[in-house]
Amino acid sequence: MTTKSPPISQSIAHHLEQLILDGSLAPDQKFPSERQLSTKLGVSRSIIREALHELQGRGVVETRHGQGSFVAKIISTPEDNSPLLQLFFGHSRTLYDLFEVRAQLEGQAANLAAQRANEKDQYVITKAFNAMEVANPLTNASLDHAFHQAIVEASHNPVLVHTLSSLKKLILHSVQASVVNLSHREIFKQQIDKHHRQIYHAVISRQSEWAQKAAIAHVQHVSESLRQIEKDEQSIIRAAIEED
Repeated sequence: MTTKSPPISQSIAHHLEQLILDGSLAPDQKFPSERQLSTKLGVSRSIIREALHELQGRGVVETRHGQGSFVAKIISTPEDNSPLLQLFFGHSRTLYDLFEVRAQLEGQAANLAAQRANEKDQYVITKAFNAMEVANPLTNASLDHAFHQAIVEASHNPVLVHTLSSLKKLILHSVQASVVNLSHREIFKQQIDKHHRQIYHAVISRQSEWAQKAAIAHVQHVSESLRQIEKDEQSIIRAAIEED
C-alpha cells in the first residue's frame, strides 16, 4: 500500500514551524512577505498562503491587517494590570524572585548562544552590544535589554525564547531598576560594564561555560547590589518602562 505524500502546503507549514522551533523566527517577529517566501522556498504564493493559514489555525501564526503575518506569542505576556505585575510593584521580594529566575534562564541562554549562534546572530549581538556601550548609562535600559534579548534569541531554544518573552515587561522593569539605581554609582557601573563585556566576548568566542558563568554573575551582582542599596537607604527606585 502506497503512503500518500502530504500536500505541499503542509510541508511548507512544517518547515516554517521548524524555523520557529529553532529560534530563527522569534515571538512577535514578522514573517517575510508571501513573495519573499515564495521565491526562497520555490513554491507559489498560494501555497505559502495556505501554509500560513494552516499555522494561523493552530495558533502559531497571527495575521495583522495591513501589516502581515507574525509569530504568535505562544506564552502570553502579563498585562499591565496583571497580578504578577502588581506584586512586582507592591512587594520588594518579587524583584529579587525575578532576578533568581533571570540568572538561571539567561545563564543557560548565554551557554547555548555560545554554542549555537550563527553569523547573523553574532552580528545582531555585536550591534546590540556596541549600541549599549556608547549610550547614556542613565537612559539605556532598552538597549541593555536588547543586548540580553539578542543572546536569548541566539540560543535557538524556542521554549527558552518564549518563556523569557512572556516575562518581557517584568524583565524591562528589572533592567530599569538596575539602570536608575546603579548606573550613577561608579563602583557598581564599572562591574556591570565588565560583566557585559565578559558575556559578549564569551558568547562571540564560543566559550559556553564562561558565557553561562558571566551571565549568572551579572544578574546576581545586580540583585545583590540593589539589596544592599535598599538595606542602606530603605528604598530603591522602581521606574516604569515606556515601551517603544
